[in-house]
Amino acid sequence: MPATFTYNFDTAAYKGAVTINTGLFIGGEWVDPIEGELIEIRNPATDEVITKVAGGGKADVDRAVQAAKKAYKTTWGLKTTGRERGKALAKLADLIEQNLDEFTALESLNVGKVYANAKHVDVTGTVTVLRYYAGWADKIHGKTIETGENKFAYTRHEPYGVVGSIIPWNFPMNMLAWKIGPAMACGNTVVLKPSEFTPLTALRLADLVNEAGFPPGTLNIVNGYGSSVGQAISEHMQIEKVAFTGSTLTGRRIMKAAADSNLKAVTLELGGKSPTIIFDDADLEQAIKWACMGIFFNMGQVCTAGSRIFVQEGVYDKFLEHFTAAAKGLAEKTGDPFASGTQHGPLVSQAQFDRVMSYIKSGKEEGATVHTGGERHGDKGFFVQPTIFTDAHPGMKIVQEEIFGPVGVVIKFKTEEEVIEQANDTIYGLASHIFSENTSRAIRVAHAIESGMVWVNCANTVEVNVPFGGYKQSGNGRELGEYALETYTQVKAVHINIGQKL
Repeated sequence: MPATFTYNFDTAAYKGAVTINTGLFIGGEWVDPIEGELIEIRNPATDEVITKVAGGGKADVDRAVQAAKKAYKTTWGLKTTGRERGKALAKLADLIEQNLDEFTALESLNVGKVYANAKHVDVTGTVTVLRYYAGWADKIHGKTIETGENKFAYTRHEPYGVVGSIIPWNFPMNMLAWKIGPAMACGNTVVLKPSEFTPLTALRLADLVNEAGFPPGTLNIVNGYGSSVGQAISEHMQIEKVAFTGSTLTGRRIMKAAADSNLKAVTLELGGKSPTIIFDDADLEQAIKWACMGIFFNMGQVCTAGSRIFVQEGVYDKFLEHFTAAAKGLAEKTGDPFASGTQHGPLVSQAQFDRVMSYIKSGKEEGATVHTGGERHGDKGFFVQPTIFTDAHPGMKIVQEEIFGPVGVVIKFKTEEEVIEQANDTIYGLASHIFSENTSRAIRVAHAIESGMVWVNCANTVEVNVPFGGYKQSGNGRELGEYALETYTQVKAVHINIGQKL
């Protein structure tokens, strides 16, 4: 029987004990792994070990797939109604909401998120997504198609069957909901791998799955490393579709594994190097606030982060002055995610801290100017100061590569044509942010930018009913909204002869 772990919170934001199971959740039961190893889970604010969880392997993924396949064939999929699937998803949302503070505390502890942000963005957002797709579950249907009076033709949108989901560490609860919400609403069963850095809320959620009314095997959670569990999901012959959020490098590996195995369907939400474009006619006060949120929210660990900030020359100096002041203000409010007044927390891990600091070092070595920040904050945990670079040129790594930390590059531009060219000079195409009071210009530039999402006079305000996804090497397929349902169903065409004779 897998071990359980209890953490006693005694913070200004939350007080209470939270218990989670540290095993694998397969077939509606907690089980020990057949193979694998214990994985240390660390507190990013202190670098102390929180607990250890069981890490599975290939045999455990296969066990989860068999449980998911059995559920799909007997109690889920086409064997149950959309109304019943929606009822289970809605009940799961209710149960999470009833334990809102508990989930928030776990997410803040494990990921390093500021408590208020974790509560209102991550956990509340998870509830919203699950309820949204609960509402869709009985509204997934095909079409009747007019052909001729002697034939009746129609389509069915059928689930794939067993779906693999591999989620990242930056928004663990949100990404879990973005994956299982549409997948299970459509009738698929799921084998989910949480990040090895941040599995705690997924494990706590698993305790609610049976209570919500999901039949055993419909949702299975297998902890483990990407090289073992992630690889096994990607290449499993009985997983018909895999959905992944993470780095472009890992996305390529998943596509290759899918191609080399059973040509499973793949949707990918990958990296970004999103431009923020601020024109002379922007509401500068608002643009500064949004740009600050666009790059520093969640400590910059956001795929849509506006890390390349292009500012038109007429307002460049004033923007830089006030943007710098905002970054310094965040630096003064950096600290314990549970403390009152904290607005900027740690990065998620030592590996991510080292990665971000290496990019800061690269920027300095290539000749960019550290306008503010650029150093570690404190001597404990994985805190990095909000950092602004200036005097950067397009060939620098800090301009071209995704840093995934609180590091922005401010670049001066003259003309609309010039900034469009610079904004599109990237292998990525996930998002962009445009600030202008000229509606015609804003729309014109929004259409010219090569990205899957454009925010005008705002940044990163995700809506549950609006599709999320990118162009180029930022991935394929869409999450959220009705568009996500299309990635979890297959279209079957049915032709019925009602009068044709040979």
